[in-house]
Amino acid sequence: MLSLLIELVPCLLIGFLIGRRYTNLPGQLAVPLVRFGVPFSVMGLLLKGGLTPRMVLAGLIASSTIGLTLTMASTLPTARQWLIIPCLRCGSCIGNTAYFGVPVALALLPPSALPVSIGYDLGATLLTWSLGPLIMAPDQPASQPWNGRSVLASLLSSPALRGLIGALLVTPTPWRESITEALWLPSRTVILVALAVLGMRLGSLVREGHGLGSARMVLLPALISKLLLFPALMLVLASCLQLEPVMAQALALQAAAPTAISILLIAEAVDRDQALAAGLVLWSTIIAVFSTPLWGLFLRGLYVLPGQ
Repeated sequence: MLSLLIELVPCLLIGFLIGRRYTNLPGQLAVPLVRFGVPFSVMGLLLKGGLTPRMVLAGLIASSTIGLTLTMASTLPTARQWLIIPCLRCGSCIGNTAYFGVPVALALLPPSALPVSIGYDLGATLLTWSLGPLIMAPDQPASQPWNGRSVLASLLSSPALRGLIGALLVTPTPWRESITEALWLPSRTVILVALAVLGMRLGSLVREGHGLGSARMVLLPALISKLLLFPALMLVLASCLQLEPVMAQALALQAAAPTAISILLIAEAVDRDQALAAGLVLWSTIIAVFSTPLWGLFLRGLYVLPGQ
């Protein structure tokens, strides 16, 4: 957790200072970061972890649970009333697993949880970058259902899908190890740049006089959903599926991660609700520094693993 904060704080601070001076820079950086950075990041993570059955299962569970949550948020009257803004709907169940969740799993869970955590991240990333831009697009009404053609078009244009295809093409080749090592640093750099973009957006909002404090009540339903209700839902599903303890722990802990930075990147790319997206990422990250370790302690007590 300490190493997490050592990277998190400087990136946000540097980005904040840059954003106060160059207010248009976050939007300019978001487009190439999404178009080129996300495929490299997904490809590097896939090659590093390898495609295993447990990883694939974790990815399927993650994407299915997020999809179920987004569907309920779009159809249930109470949920639609509280999460009517698209970026809040996405931010209520899509977490920052790559940067926050995976390191926390490494710190709190045994090494066997790592493939599950990576699989969760990949499944969530594929769904996020496939459906996120479709949900958050300016011309997408909150009450309008998705149709097969628009979903297929969004999937085919997904930067995460390009990363998956790249990993599948490289895996059987004799150059896999060298390519994996070459992509690992760029994959980490993408995460750090994304954090800096968050800081830039916050800095530009302060420069333009848009304080985030007044938006906290608007963000509250999404924060409660992301940090409390969604991990509880994942834990219930894991119990219903009778998953092994380490897998149930890893899935629930990933679900407890704060709102993903990708929500802000998508908001920047579609030019919609950037301030709310930035506020949701910021406040969920601050709260998750305390709430996620509590989830870890709760899960360790609920599932007693060998060696604990």
